Amino acid sequence: MRNRPVLAAAAVGLLGLGALAGCHSAGHDDPAAAGPHWSDPAGSPEASATPPAGSSASAGVTPTPTPSKSVAPKTLAKPGNPAGHAAIPAAARAADSSHPTRTIGNGTAASCTSSAVVKAVAAGGVIAFNCGPVPVTITMTATAKVHNSTKPVVLDGGGRVTLSGGGKRRIIYLNACDASLGPRTSHCQDQDYPRLTIQNVAFTRGNSIGQPNDDEYPGGGGAIFARGGHIKVVNSRFTDNRCDSTGPDLGGAAMRVLEQGGDDPVYIVGSTFTGGSCANGSALSSIGVSWTVLNSVFSGNTAIGRGANPARAGTPGGGSGGAIYLDGNDFKLVLDGTLMERNHANEGGGAIFFVSNDRTGTLTIRNSTLRRNPSDGFETFRGVFYLGKGNPSISGSKVS
Repeated sequence: MRNRPVLAAAAVGLLGLGALAGCHSAGHDDPAAAGPHWSDPAGSPEASATPPAGSSASAGVTPTPTPSKSVAPKTLAKPGNPAGHAAIPAAARAADSSHPTRTIGNGTAASCTSSAVVKAVAAGGVIAFNCGPVPVTITMTATAKVHNSTKPVVLDGGGRVTLSGGGKRRIIYLNACDASLGPRTSHCQDQDYPRLTIQNVAFTRGNSIGQPNDDEYPGGGGAIFARGGHIKVVNSRFTDNRCDSTGPDLGGAAMRVLEQGGDDPVYIVGSTFTGGSCANGSALSSIGVSWTVLNSVFSGNTAIGRGANPARAGTPGGGSGGAIYLDGNDFKLVLDGTLMERNHANEGGGAIFFVSNDRTGTLTIRNSTLRRNPSDGFETFRGVFYLGKGNPSISGSKVS
């Protein structure tokens, strides 16, 4: 938080608000990047049938092959809030992945590797997975980095893929201002590309502890870090992700987002965030970024820092926004059809910490439930600390 009065004093003045109620078919791979685990499974030859071991066939008689047992495709549990019925605007909908540019895997779990994911994400385009009929977990041995290209990137796990940081590393990195990732503009933080859509993927055990992003905005983004361009997340799950445990303005165990092209919102649709742990915002965190969160779930996320922001004397700072920590000037947070429960903050905002420094930012909560989100230090109303334009707009919701 920058250039603002001490929060504890501001909190006292706002407490008068009171409690408010209220597997894809194979695509065409990039030949330059093709590898043994990144191939077109449609090009694999069919296995020829052979008689069972120990049997013999009479001369001139072709034995009947033993049919193999087919395995019905299985998927991971569906994320999101089944009770949420918010309308999804066109910009927030899943991308068409029916004709992928490239496919990771050749039909087996073993063919779906970290290196294949890293190569595919760097190449861009619409990326699908062919890892077999049952869900797989790919433990990343390196972070997948989105390159600064005008080509959109769509990562679609088909509801069967979990990407794991193994408790050691961040999983996805997008930074339009990082010169190592390709051309950038003089206004990189506000440029229109790269564009990343994450859909039908699970992320677990991402960890950005000790991984700085730049001098101005250090740390955060255990599973995903994004600066500039555009990012949206649809039908995805984030579990047990981590970022640094202390720091007054650091956060985002699942996602840390800094600036978006054209000041468009980050869309989160039909997704679930659980078990995150960070200094602040143990699901989502940003500075100066708007979010629209639809039909999603936030549960069991904890802001473990202490000392708030600005940090109290003798403390490292942090501990606010158990699930969501948003700071900056003119930005918006819209929650619709969303459930937030059992999130916790050592300082302020067990569910949400929202501070608009120039008091132009707005918070809208519609048709949502916020319950049992304790704030150990301060809050404006149950589970929420808010400093923004007027009072939050709350309708058709329960906050307790």
